[in-house]
Amino acid sequence: MARESASDPGSRIVPTSTYRLQLHAGFTAEDAARLVPYLAELGVGHVFCSPVLQAAPGSTHGYDVVDHARIGEEIGGEGALRSLADAAHAHGMGLVVDVVPNHMAIPTPVWHNHALWSVLRDGPASPFASWFDVEISAQNSILMPVLGRPIGSVLADGEIEVTRTGVPQPDGSVREENVVRYYDHVLPITPGTEELGVADLLEHQWYRLAYWKVADDELNYRRFFDVDTLAAVRVELPEVFTATHSLLLDLHSEGVIDGFRIDHIDGLADPRGYLRDLQDASGGAWVVVEKILEGEEQLPGDLPCEGTTGYDALWRVGGLFHDPHGAAGLTQLWQRTTGDLRPFEEVAAESTDLIISTSLWAEVERLTDLVHRICAEDIRLRDTTRRHIQQVLVALLAAMDRYRAYIVPGESANGGERAVLEAAAGRARLGLGEDEDVLDALRIVLALVCGDEVGSAGRTASADRSELIVRFAQTCGPVHAKAREDTAFYRFPRFLPVTEVGADPERIGVDGDDLHEHCRRMVHTQPDSMTTLSTHDTKRSEDVRARLAVLTEIPEEWASTVSALERAVGEEIGDQVDGAVRLLLWQTLLATWELPGAPVPRIDEERLLGYLDKAMREAKSFTTWTRQDSVYEEQVRTMARAALASPAVDRLLSELTRRTLPAQRAAILGQKLVQLTMPGVPDVYQGTESVELSLVDPDNRRDVDHGSYAARLRRLREGVRPEGVADEKLWLTHRALSLRRRRPDLFGGRTAAYRAVPTSTSHAVAFGRAVGEGELEVITVLTRLAHGLSHRGGFDDAVAVLPEGRWHDLLSGRRVTSGTVRLSTLLEEWPTALLVREDVPGQAR
Repeated sequence: MARESASDPGSRIVPTSTYRLQLHAGFTAEDAARLVPYLAELGVGHVFCSPVLQAAPGSTHGYDVVDHARIGEEIGGEGALRSLADAAHAHGMGLVVDVVPNHMAIPTPVWHNHALWSVLRDGPASPFASWFDVEISAQNSILMPVLGRPIGSVLADGEIEVTRTGVPQPDGSVREENVVRYYDHVLPITPGTEELGVADLLEHQWYRLAYWKVADDELNYRRFFDVDTLAAVRVELPEVFTATHSLLLDLHSEGVIDGFRIDHIDGLADPRGYLRDLQDASGGAWVVVEKILEGEEQLPGDLPCEGTTGYDALWRVGGLFHDPHGAAGLTQLWQRTTGDLRPFEEVAAESTDLIISTSLWAEVERLTDLVHRICAEDIRLRDTTRRHIQQVLVALLAAMDRYRAYIVPGESANGGERAVLEAAAGRARLGLGEDEDVLDALRIVLALVCGDEVGSAGRTASADRSELIVRFAQTCGPVHAKAREDTAFYRFPRFLPVTEVGADPERIGVDGDDLHEHCRRMVHTQPDSMTTLSTHDTKRSEDVRARLAVLTEIPEEWASTVSALERAVGEEIGDQVDGAVRLLLWQTLLATWELPGAPVPRIDEERLLGYLDKAMREAKSFTTWTRQDSVYEEQVRTMARAALASPAVDRLLSELTRRTLPAQRAAILGQKLVQLTMPGVPDVYQGTESVELSLVDPDNRRDVDHGSYAARLRRLREGVRPEGVADEKLWLTHRALSLRRRRPDLFGGRTAAYRAVPTSTSHAVAFGRAVGEGELEVITVLTRLAHGLSHRGGFDDAVAVLPEGRWHDLLSGRRVTSGTVRLSTLLEEWPTALLVREDVPGQAR
């Protein structure tokens, strides 16, 4: 199941692997418990659940928590969760849960969130007044942008009423209360104001009812990114941390929960402080954090956790199967189709400007007010104008090349974290011109967000200065994420696999040496970090990305295919349909078309149109979620429907799939085997133990037919040969996970060594695992860039050099001896091999 951490024996259970399950009303903890025998047979170490606390009504994901004191009723409540843990423990497994410390839901009606209801009703007198990141200093303090039209129009038409209704209480009872009702929205009334007329009554509440469009400019509570219905929680306060974590920590202390995945760590005021609190309260639980590292960025070494949730591994493993030489051809196709000659970074900069000036403008205004107040109160800074401050803040936010720098008020800024902000200021300076007043404002703002002395001598600390350091860091992440991942990635679908969470659209291809270096670094720094290939947040599943990897090997053939596809539906391509969405469509169809050897139907109309709607609106080029262009959207849908119905499209995509099937198979199996045998704790997202062709959420949260997977695995374990790539992936996952469970010493902790194994060709990558300085006992071998390899006649005389001993391939069953082994022989049946040494006493077969 697991092992104790070498650094803290007895206090921390480290999973050998995890299997992610999305819990909701249609798949409860009881359903998960019934799945445990299959997961144990698969070889899983720990069940990994989506958030389990009480979520908003109808939630399908659990990240919209409304009550930290209860396990979600929809998923079966605390009893069902305990039963799941009991089932897991009975099968030698454990339980990891997702934790959402950054925000709570603003549900409809609000009363489902008892804490927020109390604050809206009682203002600063509420026992929960300190929970939410908003200043409650006067009436109308909290903006509630829920109205469909400006409030004057809504009041004139009598759409807001004052009424009395039963409000559910935390203890399960119902209490009659006076409320404000606007259609489905119900809000509390401050005691003593019930008898006022509607307009006067609204003026005397702690909240301000407003038109939803007001939020972008005037929202005054911190939220999750730009989602108005997720209000930030001040978990940095001890009483809030305790109240929001007590139930999960109690379950951990009882042994029900073994570890935690922390959602959106960069949204917190002090990520390091939060993780210290969690480690102290849990006695040192295994903890990984959702953290997107940009490029070669490393997780700060002083964050007390095991590592990240694995996006840093995702892009490196996938990149092994991308040919960098194909980037030029894909770029030429992109430029011909779209007419856009700009590099991605210019697209990203344009997207950043859009996000800052629209959906996140309220955050910019809040920062501007804060800096201006600091300057106004210090005579030496007083002549720094609000306009210059805002100009500088916009430039500095746009220039950040990562989610945030980790600077804590009252502590000296770490040199590396300071360098991040200074580098951003250097980039911002290039766009600010030569105006000395503006550049002076940049100097002041940079000093303030770094916590440096600026202004009057000795003036380094104040409540406002501390708040600025925190709020600036908390704003960087939403700007970066919304601009790049949720806008620019959808505007630049040159090659979809690198427009993925944590990836860089300009970086196509990772060579074996880069992977080896990353893995060696993991062993030394964060050997028990999580690795992943698919999550609930990835924009497309690992197999969708793997199938498209071959396009980097055939850019000219792909360009010809795109031309033929467009001719096939030419009459259905409207005059407003742009080249970017067309390339996105063709890649999506190729990756979700029938795959021989996988019992997965091609994408249907409902799924495809839902995905395109999201992609179009996230791109924000012609239509958005809030300002939809119905003509443009319908033209795109018409083209998509025509493509699905076209026999010519079917023929073209099926033929290209047939020609590239060996390469698609090699990428699907190869990247999975790398993830399952490299350093770190591999997470298998539900269904991805076999071929799974899902797109961005909610598509990737569809039900998984685990029953069919279990039947197929049972057949394979009885000796039936795999029938196609889906069976092969299931068998590979089972063999690798089972090996990890039998031999955790080979794969986890700093004593589990990682060493590159020599091959004589760049079309093969191999590495081994050992205990300390001992002999290699497991070797992974994989084929990369398989399409080009086949056109060169295969491996021919290429070899891998195996250490001395007898080796058994757990995938094909082949046995080989040490020394120079021809790859054409070793990889004759499978494009991958998982070799275990047979002559080591106790080695599992």
